[in-house]
Amino acid sequence: MLALSFSHLLNDTMQSLIPSIYPMVKESFNLSFSQIGLITFTFQVSASVFQPLVGSFTDKRPQPYALAVGMCFTLLGLISLSMADSFQIVLLSVGLIGIGSAVFHPEASRVARMASGGKHGMAQSLFQVGGNAGSSLGPLLAALILLPYGRFQVIWFSLVALLAIVILSWVGGWYKQNLGGVVKKAVNTVKSESHLSKGKIVLSISILLLLIFSKYIYMASISSYFTFYLIHKFGVSIQSSQIYLFAFLFAVAAGTFVGGPVGDRIGRKYVIWISILGAAPFALLLPYVNLFWTGVLSCIIGLILSSAFSAILVYAQELIPGKVGMIAGLFFGFAFGIAGIGSAILGTLADKTSIEYVFWICSFLPLIGLLTGFLPNLERKG
Repeated sequence: MLALSFSHLLNDTMQSLIPSIYPMVKESFNLSFSQIGLITFTFQVSASVFQPLVGSFTDKRPQPYALAVGMCFTLLGLISLSMADSFQIVLLSVGLIGIGSAVFHPEASRVARMASGGKHGMAQSLFQVGGNAGSSLGPLLAALILLPYGRFQVIWFSLVALLAIVILSWVGGWYKQNLGGVVKKAVNTVKSESHLSKGKIVLSISILLLLIFSKYIYMASISSYFTFYLIHKFGVSIQSSQIYLFAFLFAVAAGTFVGGPVGDRIGRKYVIWISILGAAPFALLLPYVNLFWTGVLSCIIGLILSSAFSAILVYAQELIPGKVGMIAGLFFGFAFGIAGIGSAILGTLADKTSIEYVFWICSFLPLIGLLTGFLPNLERKG
């Protein structure tokens, strides 16, 4: 579990470099907000389209060393991004990093469940907290390394990818050794666990995807455009804006670990309620406050909102037992895809209106959390 969480940290640190260098790329290639949104769209869609396919395939034919192979795509993408001399090469580079992510997330989520010892919520949270911690490091590293010394310094992060390949090769060996017992246990789980009606399952999955929609569109507005919002509205420097983004993403990482263990104890539905809907008052207030309170509220929102994904993912896996990879791929893929599409739309909207208007519109998204009331309670009494 620790190796997986650390690998997730390395993986998402590299991925988070993409939005962190947006101000540099925008200036270098004279890009519009729409083109910035297209970069996010390319990365997120390449990451999302393949994830359910990878998860469904490996449910039937497990591939212990797929994690290390996927990281090789990320390595190629980083090298290409550091030397990109055109907008088209930037798109190709982030697409390669996205493919690496598409392989990593469903398979790593499966191995996390294998190593959970039955504490599925805690396992997913430990796995997720590594990723969110890595995401928070991107803006900080960009402020300390990339902004002072230039985009070419991205190439040094290829060493991080090589370290991840070594660790994931070891994880693949553990996966291969324990594969037989896990497959047998999964078959027994499918046979023994009762199911809700097909209609109820479809409704529940649809609601969960809508909740993912609200969470990740809002997160996309922060991760892709928060620096521009701060620069435009409050006149802060690029480096200062990266520090504010780091604070938000660090709060996301800190809050991530709460959702899984608490969901194991009190029920995942309640965690989803608190996480999505609980962020709504602070999100609605954010567009109207000064710089200090913008920093404070963004951290509170990140802390609350971040606990949702682990609870949603494990809840979905309990709805459809025996399809761990497919469900992980579907939800990770949908999250990445909707964030990419949302970022592209928000970029176009910012060009046509203003970046402040984008944040005002997005402030209403957490209210979709009211749909949680229609989810069934999966916990058995007694």
